[in-house]
Amino acid sequence: MKIVAVKNYDEMSEYAAHLLIKQITQKPSTVLGLATGSTPTGTYERLIQDHKDNQTSYEQVRTVNLDEYVGLSPDDPNSYRYFMEKNLFKHINVRPENTYIPNGKAESLEQECTDYEKLVQELGVDVQILGIGVNGHIGFNEPGTSFQSKTHIVKLAESTRQANARFFDSMDEVPTSAITMGIESILKSKEIVLLVSGKNKAGAMKQLVTREIDESFPASALHQHPNVTVIADSDALAECKDLKGSLQMV
Repeated sequence: MKIVAVKNYDEMSEYAAHLLIKQITQKPSTVLGLATGSTPTGTYERLIQDHKDNQTSYEQVRTVNLDEYVGLSPDDPNSYRYFMEKNLFKHINVRPENTYIPNGKAESLEQECTDYEKLVQELGVDVQILGIGVNGHIGFNEPGTSFQSKTHIVKLAESTRQANARFFDSMDEVPTSAITMGIESILKSKEIVLLVSGKNKAGAMKQLVTREIDESFPASALHQHPNVTVIADSDALAECKDLKGSLQMV
């Protein structure tokens, strides 16, 4: 696991965008694994700007998203499909048919999980972007999720719902479950880039670098992957200052 220490959120976003642009330039048919939420938004803004300035093409790129809320239709402003369209897809030349996100309104959610898992593995993710929850969740894989998990339906932890409540009018509107790629699904990606920013993630960052691999802290599974880059800003690394000499940091 390589840890890239940056000053702030903007530097984190810039570094991540540079990695993705380089990947797409070298392999125009790249399969990108994407995440939602406030953490990757800055990265997406820079991809959009680069597309405008340098015409980096996404015509052959395919994308797969980590997760989607159960019960929200794609046109719901709080759905992750809506988020991706608003914050990335409609601003670049990616083909709509090449952007994949679980269907939270599927008639059979179990079948949707099976079909999505098959799709992800057939495509083969080149670079997977991740964030980390304060409780160590990646995707919507909450503490206790098996490291052998594939795409599945998960009941959201109360801390996760509260963290996402700012996007909704009230707590009552925050979905209680979601479809998420499993930990095993994520670990099959060729490369993983974990973005960590802010003081509220400092505890999770410290646990990531000091804690043993354990299903009670889902992100610890990343230690089992051979190609993980963690891009963390100074606030996120605040509790790791005494560890810097023992970490692979650049």
